[in-house]
Amino acid sequence: MDLIFPLKTQYFNSVSKNCTSPTFSNASSLRGFLQASCPSRTKPKKVRVRSEFDGKVNGALSSDFDPRFVDRVSRHKLLLLFSAISVVQKALDAAMNDINSSFGKGSVTRLGSAGGALVETFPSGCLTLDFALGGGLPRGRIVEIYGPESSGKTTLALHAIAEVQRLGGNAMLVDAEHAFDPAYSKALELISGAVDLICIDSVSALTPRAEIEGEIGMQQMGLQARLMSQALRKMSGNASKAGCTLVFLNQIRYKIGVYYGNPEVTSGGIALKFFASVRLEIRPIGKIKSVKGDEDVGLKVRVRVQKSKVSRPYKQAEFEIIFGEGVSKLGCVLDCAEMTDVVLKKGAWYSYGDHRLGQGRDKALQYLKENPLLSEEIEKKVRLAVTDGIGQVGSYVKSSMQPDDEDMFQELQ
Repeated sequence: MDLIFPLKTQYFNSVSKNCTSPTFSNASSLRGFLQASCPSRTKPKKVRVRSEFDGKVNGALSSDFDPRFVDRVSRHKLLLLFSAISVVQKALDAAMNDINSSFGKGSVTRLGSAGGALVETFPSGCLTLDFALGGGLPRGRIVEIYGPESSGKTTLALHAIAEVQRLGGNAMLVDAEHAFDPAYSKALELISGAVDLICIDSVSALTPRAEIEGEIGMQQMGLQARLMSQALRKMSGNASKAGCTLVFLNQIRYKIGVYYGNPEVTSGGIALKFFASVRLEIRPIGKIKSVKGDEDVGLKVRVRVQKSKVSRPYKQAEFEIIFGEGVSKLGCVLDCAEMTDVVLKKGAWYSYGDHRLGQGRDKALQYLKENPLLSEEIEKKVRLAVTDGIGQVGSYVKSSMQPDDEDMFQELQ
């Protein structure tokens, strides 16, 4: 698309005096425009032109420019160009102000005007998962947690709700599966009645009105997928403006007739995959036995970051879920402390500074449980290490810089 500068001004070439409105489609066309009007056989006349754009013109002509451009013609043309740019910028600013006044502040902005934007996060309730996410769950984004049955999806969501409430925020749980246990939530220290976080449990249990009012067996092809697509288009923008995180729990279905590749697919269509900033796949990888070994007391699960727009994807986190208690926070602290070298492990012994935590993981966890102040100190150091690594994993989202006028003229060289 050409940039047309409708200026009724005159420019001079080396032969005659002409009046025109220059048109440029890119930097190459501008270079050709300058070269065509300044033939090499013409002896340049160096003059000083003073105007409000004089500093930019001198800067554009001072470094490694062809000497034949440094004359009255090229200076005059550059002055015209800077004047045209100024007119275009003023018109663009006026249009942006009209859009922002009509549709709200922030509806349209310049790339690079805000510089770098740090994505705010909040703890997920599992330190190893925060480590994999580069700080925690992003604020004002859509998060999808999916996996097979009894894999810990609801437990992980309840821990995230509890962390938001501990920070003084509001959270809401949409229990579409009717599987909420008040006694279990009390054990996780959830504050009832207390929205910075909305958790939908689950997408598969969201029932369209037409399906409720219709008869069993009536065909409703793609109804839930269409409704999810429409709802996400509305909710994504509102969630970003309000700084509210939407967490969708989802179930796994199997494709029919798939013999090669992964037959698993999440329910509710594919729109959620595109709108979600973070997608977490959670799966159980083992069971935790009691001390006597005669009964199962928990699960060991693995969470894989399948998608992340705020940090490096495809990282994994493993942690333990104890039945009736939730995520083993001390286990997460010990694992992350070992990964960040806050706690050193030599052989079977765990040590932190002058403290010898114990021989073996179980004894080290018992020592941390008996010394809560020490475990809090270790957790703070681990979170500090995670925060220092945010820039490396990519949570720092830097907008594309918009080149200024001088950068554009350096491109011409």
